[in-house]
Amino acid sequence: MKRRLVTSALPYVNNVPHLGNLIQVLSADVFSRFCRLRGYDTLYVCGTDEYGTATETRAAEEGISPRELCDRYHALHTTIYKWFNIGFDKFGRTSTPIQTEVVQDIFKKLDAQGFIVERTIEQLFCEQCNRFLADRYVRGVCPHCGYADARGDQCENCGKLLDPTELKESRCSTCGSQPKLKSTKHLYIDLPRIKDRLEAWIAEASVKGFWANNAIQMTNAWIRDGLKERAITRDLKWGIPVPKPGYEDKVFYVWFDAPIGYISITGNLAADRGEDWRAFVADWWKNPDEVELFQFIGKDNIPFHTVIFPSSLLGTGEKWTMLHHMSSTEYLNYESGKFSKSKGVGVFGSDAMESGIPADIWRFYIFYNRPERADALFTWKDFQEKVNGELIGNLGNLVNRTLSFVSRYYDGKVPEGKANTEFWNMIKAYEASIQEKLDRAELRDAFRTVFELSSFANKTFQDGEPWKKRKEQPEQAASLIRDLCYVVRDLAILLHPYIPGSAEKLASFFGLTIGKDGLSWQDLGKLEGLDTIVKTEVLFTKLEDELIQTLRERYSGSQKERFERDREQPSGTPALADSKAAPAPQSPVEPAIGQKAVFPDEPLCQKFARLVDLRVAKITHIERHPKADKLYIETLDVGGESRTIVSGLVPYYKEEELLGKHIVVVYNLKPAKLRGVESMGMLLAASATQSDGSEMVEVLDAGFAEPGTRIQVGTIPLSEPPAEIDIDTFFSMPIVAKDGIILVDQQPLSCNGQALSTQRVLQGEVG
Repeated sequence: MKRRLVTSALPYVNNVPHLGNLIQVLSADVFSRFCRLRGYDTLYVCGTDEYGTATETRAAEEGISPRELCDRYHALHTTIYKWFNIGFDKFGRTSTPIQTEVVQDIFKKLDAQGFIVERTIEQLFCEQCNRFLADRYVRGVCPHCGYADARGDQCENCGKLLDPTELKESRCSTCGSQPKLKSTKHLYIDLPRIKDRLEAWIAEASVKGFWANNAIQMTNAWIRDGLKERAITRDLKWGIPVPKPGYEDKVFYVWFDAPIGYISITGNLAADRGEDWRAFVADWWKNPDEVELFQFIGKDNIPFHTVIFPSSLLGTGEKWTMLHHMSSTEYLNYESGKFSKSKGVGVFGSDAMESGIPADIWRFYIFYNRPERADALFTWKDFQEKVNGELIGNLGNLVNRTLSFVSRYYDGKVPEGKANTEFWNMIKAYEASIQEKLDRAELRDAFRTVFELSSFANKTFQDGEPWKKRKEQPEQAASLIRDLCYVVRDLAILLHPYIPGSAEKLASFFGLTIGKDGLSWQDLGKLEGLDTIVKTEVLFTKLEDELIQTLRERYSGSQKERFERDREQPSGTPALADSKAAPAPQSPVEPAIGQKAVFPDEPLCQKFARLVDLRVAKITHIERHPKADKLYIETLDVGGESRTIVSGLVPYYKEEELLGKHIVVVYNLKPAKLRGVESMGMLLAASATQSDGSEMVEVLDAGFAEPGTRIQVGTIPLSEPPAEIDIDTFFSMPIVAKDGIILVDQQPLSCNGQALSTQRVLQGEVG
């Protein structure tokens, strides 16, 4: 079995990912989890794409450096992907020294092979800004579809790749003036000279790797229309320097640099472990005889992964691990239009986190609705119907009725019985079909086949009438229930790549685990190993009309419109954002709509002290949330004020461990409803992933301080309590545990002169 190297398109760093973006990282996660369960040696790498015009432009708009912008959004992306339970081996970034070394090395080898050419071109120059304009600094009318605000590199409306000189009525995106053509030199990769090598490789790889149809069609169209020399340098400051005399003031174009990030992130994984990163990279990326590369991308990224990146590798003359399978999806649209980061339309990762709906529910819908062969549409109504109908009405019903029957009538013991051969032939046929589809990365079709299997098992339960046969034909009833218990066990394995948290919980009902030292793909269909039902709980909670309507309204319109709504106070008077008394805190999303940072040069620790109000609180009452398995509802004493919060600590703490505990709460966090209960704040806890892949969580303990006491950042004096902030603003300012001390921007959090510390999670994130 060849090893499997898995990547997903590197998300661009300067915005919050929406559900459409999440499809790629989640798809690669499902496939890599499946590969591991199948026994493949698997590596899954991804990371933020950080160089380029968009980052430089966004940073300039906010009045901060590109590095500061990237640090902020890398942390935000990391938080969202962690919440979605995405199991990267490494989620890195492209702005690293290893990326610079690898990119420059590939460039030098292309140059030595004669595949780099120099061209003098006429490029748009803004006299007002006194600079050549990189593609994304130019806006204008698309020559293909007439869209009035097309970017100079690609029209967002029709998807056509553009040269900025093709735009009609072009304008500088910074100052709005009309740019003029001026001569300048750039370096190009000579794709026409690499074409023969590329075509020979495509002819073989697309067949062996069963590329998606849209990948084949789009790649063939590029070849048919004639490959052209493509510029690989840009007039920017934020990027990888070009190691060639005469190009000291230019950097590499992000689409030459970005795909190489897969390689450098692999190297950074090894460097993090203290290993020889060059040897590790060679073992995965220069080892085609032993490694197969699977890449998961959206259709707008296809040419860069099937033409430009492969050409860059082929042109070096070295032996690389080239693309084996390309899984390229169509678009996921949102209700009445497209998901759009730039316009802020759709459900974003931060929205999902705040919704109170568990990550596995979102994962379920994304894969049940994955746009594999055609565009798909997210609607709140369909979301509710699919969750309540398929996930709960089909799968949840089978699990609940089968295990409840065992608990009620067989004292929790899986009954003895004889396997129904005909029944298991059908089950194994379903399982073989699921495996075949997953091997070909047909993730949606495989997932839907899992639910067909569940539906078949439900029908078998219903037709078998065990509630009657328990008395009339007890042996038949016992055999049926035994068969169904093993089907439920198999479903836990089949579902694990898609909804890992729920699958692990389902396996735990039998006292089992999945993965390392637990159940694997090889256990499917084996009628052995089940003895007792350890416990039974409801796996999923129904999505009620009230919740769906609330979420539909909350996430309607663009993020700009949401922001404007949030600025309105109940009385209709302007919020503090419009007052001279205090500037409004800004979330990471706001700069997308042209907002500038209020304090552009402010250190993070001072910004945190200005915006965040942390206080000590005592937990005076605690109970399980009636509508969520992992949530507690806690009543707090915050210096004589009673507050209610909701926290996801059920998997990590028992009620008695938290009752009476002095904790740290984000006092000025905007209230949010979590599964119908309003949470007036959020407690802080440190978390870290352990060597076995499980998560360790430790609630911050402030037992030495009285309830209501405020927390200080470093030596920054406490000021007047700050205004209310939203969750995005809070998460844009990372808190970490380092050697057991809780820090913001290297400054310790303290209370009454004593630093906050941890005992178990010595290194980790705090949130």
